Amino acid sequence: MLWHAIAPSRRFTKASRDVVRHPRLNSDAKILLLYVQGLPDGCVDRPLSEHARTLGITGRAYQKAKKALVEHGFVHEWQQQNDRGRWVTVQLFANAPLTGEAAVGVRDGRDAEVAPPSVHKRAVGQPAGRVAGGYTPVDEELGKNTSHPPTEAEPEAAAELEPEAESAPEVAEGERVLLSLRHAHRELHLGAREARGLAEAAAEWLRRGVTAADLRQALTSGLPAEGVRSAVGFLRHRLVQKLPEAAPPPVEARPVPRAAELVVCKGPGDDHVFRPVGEETHCGPCRGADARQFWLAHEAAVAAQPPHVPWRERVAALVASPGEGGECLNGG
Repeated sequence: MLWHAIAPSRRFTKASRDVVRHPRLNSDAKILLLYVQGLPDGCVDRPLSEHARTLGITGRAYQKAKKALVEHGFVHEWQQQNDRGRWVTVQLFANAPLTGEAAVGVRDGRDAEVAPPSVHKRAVGQPAGRVAGGYTPVDEELGKNTSHPPTEAEPEAAAELEPEAESAPEVAEGERVLLSLRHAHRELHLGAREARGLAEAAAEWLRRGVTAADLRQALTSGLPAEGVRSAVGFLRHRLVQKLPEAAPPPVEARPVPRAAELVVCKGPGDDHVFRPVGEETHCGPCRGADARQFWLAHEAAVAAQPPHVPWRERVAALVASPGEGGECLNGG
């Protein structure tokens, strides 16, 4: 690939390579970031959506770009009341990622911790890496393991967690999950005492069969677009409101009836066995053969009987036969 570039002498915007090469910002987010960074002072009071509309970034594309900028610390928003008592949205746009605490400091005029790179004096000695106030390089901020944040507490919190070493395993696991949320979203940063206060609510999720990974996903997904004002309040509300139902108690398995032992059939023919259901001594085929023989004998007996003579014909025959009671029937 051939490459040719002419550095502009005026009307240009300085952009960090870490922003231009940011792997998790799409093109709309990067263009919007560079556009706002190069605006004159008189246009900074307009909301971010108007600047995006000027660039033709609207609808779903704008929402996606804004979400990426918020998640990675370039945009921060707060809801507050103005002098007339109306609620307004205050937006802070930065060209370097800021934590929630650092953004509040910039908003309130306490931005010493986020000083621009120009305030750093040149160090004496061997050359060192570039230092930018309040900015973490992309390679360090967006490590390969961010999708699986560590579950162990930070070093400064480990000392405070030692008295709770004998707590229930679900409580300890829930506390580790809460402390690991800071690696997924800066807005969910909890101190050791705050995580300990919510550990019992998180442990209830684990007791109901939710894994630590699923609990972390439930607490970090679908964050409000305006940001999280209080990590403790937000997580406490979500732990209570989205608590899954307890699993029903296990159903006791009914004992399987034991099959009867095999017995020798007492029917005719060669010896054979069968499994009786009750107290029968003959197998099914033998009982069927006996039943057929019984009904065949019954049918033969019925067929051997004389044909049925109606009673009127029998009486007439008795009357017509003298000496066999006909006198009694005629003379009375």
